[in-house]
Amino acid sequence: MDTKLFARIGAGAFVAVALTMTVLELREEPRVPPPEIVTVFEPDGDPLPAQLKVCAAMGELALSAPDCRAAWAEKRRRFLGVEGKANEPPADADALLPASDAPEMKGQ
Repeated sequence: MDTKLFARIGAGAFVAVALTMTVLELREEPRVPPPEIVTVFEPDGDPLPAQLKVCAAMGELALSAPDCRAAWAEKRRRFLGVEGKANEPPADADALLPASDAPEMKGQ
């Protein structure tokens, strides 16, 4: 037999199998992915999450709103774990500064 005939038979069989698989795949019902569950912790009685949502909805106007700036400062304070008020520097802020290694210049 001729090799062209075998090639044509093989190509025809490949097309038939591909069509059969396509038809079978289209007959199945589409799978519904399970709903994504997102759990957000919001403590009771804490107005900060609600204020942050309001500020997020305000867009660029929130940049000049003092309430939003205070809410963001409080959120940073909580996230970073800083104790005390958000606008207060630590009591020992001078002790945290490194001593200068440069020699002091005396009167010239």
